[in-house]
Amino acid sequence: MAAHLKKRVYEEFSKVVQQLPHEEVPAKKLRLTKPSKSAALHIDLCKATNATDALQYLLNFARKPVEAESVEGVVRILLEHYYKEVDNSVRLKIASLLGLLSKTAGFSPDCIVDDVISTLNNDKSKQVLAQLLDTLLVIGTQLPENIAVTQRLIDVACKHLNSTFFGVRNKCLQLLGCLGTVDKPLTKESETGPSASATPPRDVPSLISDYFSDQDPRVRTAAIKAMLQLHERGMKLQQTVYNQACKLLSDDYEQVRSAAVQMVWVLSQLYPESIVPIPSSNEEIRLVDDSFGKICHMVSDGSWVVRVQAAKLLGSMQQVSPHFLEQTLDKKLMSDLRRKRTAHERAKELYTSGEFSSGRRWADDAPKEKVDTSGVNLIDSGACGAFVHGLEDEMYEVRIAAVEALCSLAQASPSFAEKCLDFLVDMFNDEIEEVRLQSIHALRQISTNITLREDQLDTVLAVLEVLQAPSAPPALWLNKLLNLKITKLFDSSFYLSSILYK
Repeated sequence: MAAHLKKRVYEEFSKVVQQLPHEEVPAKKLRLTKPSKSAALHIDLCKATNATDALQYLLNFARKPVEAESVEGVVRILLEHYYKEVDNSVRLKIASLLGLLSKTAGFSPDCIVDDVISTLNNDKSKQVLAQLLDTLLVIGTQLPENIAVTQRLIDVACKHLNSTFFGVRNKCLQLLGCLGTVDKPLTKESETGPSASATPPRDVPSLISDYFSDQDPRVRTAAIKAMLQLHERGMKLQQTVYNQACKLLSDDYEQVRSAAVQMVWVLSQLYPESIVPIPSSNEEIRLVDDSFGKICHMVSDGSWVVRVQAAKLLGSMQQVSPHFLEQTLDKKLMSDLRRKRTAHERAKELYTSGEFSSGRRWADDAPKEKVDTSGVNLIDSGACGAFVHGLEDEMYEVRIAAVEALCSLAQASPSFAEKCLDFLVDMFNDEIEEVRLQSIHALRQISTNITLREDQLDTVLAVLEVLQAPSAPPALWLNKLLNLKITKLFDSSFYLSSILYK
């Protein structure tokens, strides 16, 4: 028995146990959940006891980012409170937040179009209507490929164009400019503009052009910008709006004139060779020449912003006839820009008037040309010497723009480069260093088309002597690139070297 127990104990202590490899138990991940944005907003708005508190909650909410998956719930909460809210300022802020949330990446705003249009049709506040239209504009720009939504938004804009509030009309015109098309006529239900009773179907550009003569200058500006927006989107404008744009150049408001200048320039680039009549005459000229003269006239505008814009646009009109281009350097109207009556026309007029020479006075029947500056000019007399006015302007921004425009035109026309050389050299004496540097840059760029005279070179060298160190690189460009006589070039090189390195 003892031997058996001993054997059993020995077997228990000598047994080898193989332990299986330890299996790793996957750790439990802790998931942190944030409170719902829509629920938090709902609680805050419910706590508001007055419009001021609600507006403050909305302002605080606008500063916080919202995830794409939470946007739809937040929008529903906002719309729910919008329907119950009676204060215009709170509804205005909610409408603004709807547009802001529509821009959230990953969120498709087509699901809220019906709700926004429904609130737009039921709201009576003009400011809220304008904000809702702005929200629709944001939604439309986010869904450019959704034709159905785009057409609905165009119909909404046309429906509210007859509003008495300028802000609503502005937003409607912006919608038409950003979403409208020129090849598709509007539906009869959409036509609510000043000429809505016209029987033939109308398109978006013709509807926008009706508001060029709106009583509010802000609406006129918005109408022109909407037309320009159509052009920027690649849609070709009709030449018929040219006369309307020219009339707006004499508008009383700066913003309207600025937008009209841009419109006239766009049409001159689209239809440069079209023939347009001169008012109160039987003469006709090219549209690019006519628009060039009108933009030249705007260089003398009362607003320096318009003068800068006009001067810059002149530099890009390189299809203008040479005699119109040369007139910008002379304040007196050149003879080739006046319409003269032929001897036959003068004789015919004398015959039809029944007046003949009595012989009592010497040469009383000699032909005399009567020149009426307001009736016979091919270009507006106010446009004569446009660049002269621009280079002498009191605002240095206008002078810089005029120098840049001269440089652009001179690069395309060697003959014009020679004629404007005196004016560019004179700008070396300007009191503003930026203007002097710009004139140096201009001479460098047109150096292949000009030849400096000795007196002009003396002026250049005298000015370069007093220029400070930042002007040294342009001076070196002049020394290298100006097309001068070889002997004078050596003299100027030595003189410039002594200036730059003394």
